[in-house]
This record gives sequence, structure tokens and C-alpha cells, in this order.
Amino acid sequence: MIQINNVTLKFGKRTLFEDVNIKFTPGNCYGLIGANGSGKSTFLKILSGEIETTHGEVIIDKGERLAVLKQNHYEYDEERVIDTVIMGNSRLYQIMKEKEELYSHTEFTDEDGMKLGELEAEFMELNGWEAESEASELLNNLGVEVDLHYLLMKELPNNKKVKVLLAQALFGNPDILLLDEPTNNLDIEAISWLEEFLINFDNTVIVVSHDRHFLNKVCTHIADIDYGKIKLYIGNYDFWYESSQLALKQMKEQNKKKEEKIKELQSFIARFAANASKSRQATSRKKMLDKIELDEIVPSSRKYPYIDFKPERETGKEVLTVKNITKTIDGKKVLNNVSFIMQKGDKIAFVGTNNIAKTTLFKILMGEENPDSGTVEWGKTVNKSYMPQDNTDYFNGEESIMEWIGKFYKIDDETVLRGFLGRMLFSGEEVFKKVNVLSGGEKARCMLSKIMLEAGNLIILDEPTNHLDLESITSLNNGLIKFNGELLFSSHDHQFVETTANRIIELTDDGLIDRMTDYDTYLEEKAKKID
Repeated sequence: MIQINNVTLKFGKRTLFEDVNIKFTPGNCYGLIGANGSGKSTFLKILSGEIETTHGEVIIDKGERLAVLKQNHYEYDEERVIDTVIMGNSRLYQIMKEKEELYSHTEFTDEDGMKLGELEAEFMELNGWEAESEASELLNNLGVEVDLHYLLMKELPNNKKVKVLLAQALFGNPDILLLDEPTNNLDIEAISWLEEFLINFDNTVIVVSHDRHFLNKVCTHIADIDYGKIKLYIGNYDFWYESSQLALKQMKEQNKKKEEKIKELQSFIARFAANASKSRQATSRKKMLDKIELDEIVPSSRKYPYIDFKPERETGKEVLTVKNITKTIDGKKVLNNVSFIMQKGDKIAFVGTNNIAKTTLFKILMGEENPDSGTVEWGKTVNKSYMPQDNTDYFNGEESIMEWIGKFYKIDDETVLRGFLGRMLFSGEEVFKKVNVLSGGEKARCMLSKIMLEAGNLIILDEPTNHLDLESITSLNNGLIKFNGELLFSSHDHQFVETTANRIIELTDDGLIDRMTDYDTYLEEKAKKID
């Protein structure tokens, strides 16, 4: 169990949390949610002891081990993959190193023998003899192949390093597990396995995630950060959203009834205050009127950008024909004889474990890379807009957001442009921020703004939900559902894919699997074939 008593955290004059009291108990998974900047990651750092509170305390039951998902992919570059996972239990790993050092002594003293005996006993208590097999099993389940387990971390690609660090956090059955965006850069198979792991995990989990489907699957509670407070809700993310909206609606309706009562009393007082026979009643009603106070409806600090894609014209019958595309990168074939025809009305989600394959295909479609063989033929009426996964090249300049967006705006009117930027959550002096210092989320909103202003009838999005908060993901999701053009995209956000795509293409080592169906149906069919 982990208990938070009267926790306050201040940075200068800014109060991030104030008098937070909450208890996280075993057997539950808590989804920590809140707007960007509300302090989700900071709160996890308070729980882990990485950041000290201004006031209050965090109490963890004696003897309980807390594990944290590390974010620095390069911290363990000189360590073997298998050792990095076992380091998740620091005491066990320390014992292993001490044993190794003692056994290396050429002259073994009685003191060494006594120390070794103590270490061996504790090693057994910590299930040390099973450590390496448990670490390997976690890695395998997350999609890190056996032949990688004894390599140095620096020899792994970043998407594998992420999985190793996740395995490290899960290793050794920690009593309290803190996970900050655990599904980032994970493939669908790894996410599904993690969901099942957490569902069956008996201890305490506190997780921050922008993946709504993931939060719905694993969470028993939602801890909502808003206005420096944390309020606990029983249920998953959807239950929190529905209940919070219902509470707001009920509060508004209750205020409406009070407003009607106030008007009724004011009318009575106005009519009878001067009437001697009614003056006592009027005085009584005046007292009633003074006592009625409207509940203050405090709007959520969450802000939803306005995302609406409106193509200038529709595409014709011919949209896109891809024939026999093959591409090899660094000696490895990432696209193998890929062929498909895109029809009018298609919203295609590209899925599969090979992220490089999806990104490479999109770059070939946009003409940024050439295939080794094969052809791409676009319809004459197609007007493409593109959001790459890596948008660095778009933001190297010294221009402001206003100047950057202005290049894509067809109306030379600063007031209108400011209005548009305001709807995309760039308000006031923010519009003068240099684009080369923007956060990942701000750059993503700029790219989405660019796509809206281009008014294309076909959109290509490579992992567009990366760096976006839940509110922006929801707005983008709704905007793409309404979009009446064609769409090619990749995403690890299950709900985003399920609600947006009407066709699924899985890129495989042998080519592709193409199904005209929704994502959940596709996964069900795939699971049946595996069984």
C-alpha cells in the first residue's frame, strides 16, 4: 500500500498540488489522468521519492518494494540486456554481484564464507535461482528475441530498449509498480500481453497513459488530477468520463432549478413587498432568497483543440495503386512485394510489428524515398497531406508559430489566423513562440493545423497520437471519424484504430494481409487462426 498525506508541491509561486490525500491499495490498478502540465509524471516522481514534497508525506508499507519504469533509453547502454532486466530488483542484483566478487577470491577466508552464506540465504529468499529465466520470459513475452538477451543494451534498436526497460520494471513481482506511458513505442502484441499481465497482477499499479483502450482494459480506478487536487473514481477511463460528464450535467440542472426558484421569489417580493397583508410573507421569502447560492461550476482545466478536416474537393474514382513495392534498408528487407489498391472512401490502418516498414511505405508514397522496385500511382484528383512520425525537419527555423502557420493560411488576416490558432490551443503570447523550441505535443498540433489548412482530400498519418494528450487524441479521433476523404495511417492506439479505420492492412515479412473490416474483428479473426 502507498498512502499520500497532505502532500503539497510548489515551484516558486506556482502550486502544482495542494493538500492531496489519497491511498493506493493492493490488487488495484490506478489510471492517473489530467491535462498536459497538470503534473502526472511529477506526481509519480513524488511517489518514487525522486522529487521531495513541499509539505506532507508519502508512506509506503515497510518492506514493500517499489518499481519504476525508467525513461532514459541510454542509461544501461554498457549493460547486458538480461542484466538490465534483473536490475529491476536492485537488492537481488547487488547480491549477485557481491557473490560473484567473493567467488572470484583466490584466497577464501572464513569471513568470506560467512558473508557468502548470508548472501546465499537472502538470494534464495529473493528467488534468485529463477531470476535469469524470469527475465528471459518477460523479454520473450514483450517481443525481445532470445538471441538479443545477452547483447549490450547499446546494440539494440530503441523500440527494443523500451521493452527491456518495461521488463525491468515488471521483474521480480514488485509490491508497487509505477508506469509512465508504458505503451509508448510498443507494438500491438506487446500491448496486449502487458494488458493481460496487469489485469492479473495482484499488487498495486499506478499508470499514466494516453491510450484510452489500455486504461479501459487494465484500470480498476481513475485518479483525476485537476486544479491541484486528485479525485479518485472507481472504474475505468470510460466510466470516469461518463460519470464526470453526468455530474457536470446534474450540477447545471440543479443550478437551473435554483435560478427558477430565485426568479419566483424575486417576483413575489416585488409584487407584495408594499402590501401590508403580505409583508410578512415577503420578508420570509427575502430571507429564503438570501440563502440560495448557486453552486460554482468549476470547468475542467482540460482543453480540447478544434480539429476538423474539410477537403476542398472529393477524390475521383482512382485514388491510389501500389504495385510490387520492395525496399531493403541496411541489408534487411522491410517491404516485400507490397501491392494494394485504395478505393474511394477507404480509411486504411497499417498495422504490424515492424514500425520501420510502415514509416518507409509512407515515405515512398510521399516521394521522400524511392523503392528498390515497384510503382506508386496516384489518382489525378488526389491532394495529399502528410504528418510524418519524425517532424524535426519542419521545425528547424527561427520563425514563430504565427509565421509558421501563416505559410499555409490562405487568408491574410491576423485576427482570423489568431482565432484559428486559439482553437488549436495557441493563445495570447504563445503564438510568438519560436517553432524550434516547441514541445512534442505543440509540434503535433502545428502539424495537424497545417493539414487542416491544406484542405487535402487524402491524409497520411504516421503515429499521429505520439506526444498528444488524451484531449487532443479524442479531438483528432473525432475529426478523422467525420473526415469524408481518404485516410492512410498507423497507430498503436487501439481505440483510435478501431473507431477510425474501415480497412486493415498488416505489413508482414512476406508482403501484407489486407482485410476490409474494423480492427477488433480483424484481431478476432487473427486470434482464431493462431488457435
